[in-house]
Amino acid sequence: MIKLHERGQDIRKFILNQVEKHPKDIGKIAAKHFGITRQAINKHLQKLITQHALVESGQTKNRTYKLAQLCEWQKTYKIAPDLAEDIVWRKDIEIALGSMPDNVLNIWHYGFTEMFNNAIDHSGGSEIVVQIRKTAINTEILLRDDGLGIFKKIQMALNLLDERHALLELSKGKLTTDPNHHSGQGIFFTSRMVDSYDILSGGVHFSHQFEQAEDWILENSNFASGTTVWMKLDNHTARTAKKIFDQYTSGDDYGFSKTIVPVKLAQYGNDKLVSRSEAKRLLARIELFENVILDFTNIDSIGQAFADEIFRVFVLQHPNIKLESAHANTEVKQMIKRAQSGLPSVK
Repeated sequence: MIKLHERGQDIRKFILNQVEKHPKDIGKIAAKHFGITRQAINKHLQKLITQHALVESGQTKNRTYKLAQLCEWQKTYKIAPDLAEDIVWRKDIEIALGSMPDNVLNIWHYGFTEMFNNAIDHSGGSEIVVQIRKTAINTEILLRDDGLGIFKKIQMALNLLDERHALLELSKGKLTTDPNHHSGQGIFFTSRMVDSYDILSGGVHFSHQFEQAEDWILENSNFASGTTVWMKLDNHTARTAKKIFDQYTSGDDYGFSKTIVPVKLAQYGNDKLVSRSEAKRLLARIELFENVILDFTNIDSIGQAFADEIFRVFVLQHPNIKLESAHANTEVKQMIKRAQSGLPSVK
């Protein structure tokens, strides 16, 4: 009886995890996965509907299933001197999220308060809208302000070429337009704690998926002003905030010492990464870290000057920084090795 009970739980968990990908044929997918009949799967589907975990619509062949919303919550906060992220978390957000494992709640506590504080201190807007949607599988939190826009503000503060360059700097971490009051770590660590993290602002869309490289998309130039941050996290993840911090820190002082830089973000449109100026843009501020990994995912080739500036000139000027490459194809690796051959200590 215990084994049958556990198998039933496994079947229903599988359905909940897969229904967003297969809303029309989840019954067929589950039956094939567990080697049981569609009729047996239908009993589990009906139980999940009775438990208000699933919602069905349509008839017979047109029937579809989706996760039921356990929580749909929204509130608008006026930005004022007395608005504080810890009070909003304690009085509203923690209550709206409901029961969750401690490690999941800790991630949300960190991520929400960091993003809400950013909007208070940096947006220059008048209000922040917060939305929460929770299902049996995951939770989404959205924050939207009506300010200048995060990428535009970074561009102006650092005198960057355009908003896309701001995205490259944001991906490195330790970026803040107000170093006296902020460390610049909030966005970096939050984006790595949750399953999905997106920022839409101006003409740029920043996206980070857990354990995947960042990407950017040039959106409609008429996108609404302000900044929208969207986060999504599995309600039962085993991930912890401490584990993510530990991945990017070293030593007893737990300093933020490691960063992974997506080289693709230094490439605008169809431009090739060939010049020293492009290399210098990629290398900006990485002297703040002890260990830097350049992620060459989706980079087909690089130029000799670009490689030389990074893997010979920079290395000679910063001998205490450990500079590594990752996910480079054969052509890129050859160009890196050619640059490194000019180093006196290369073996």
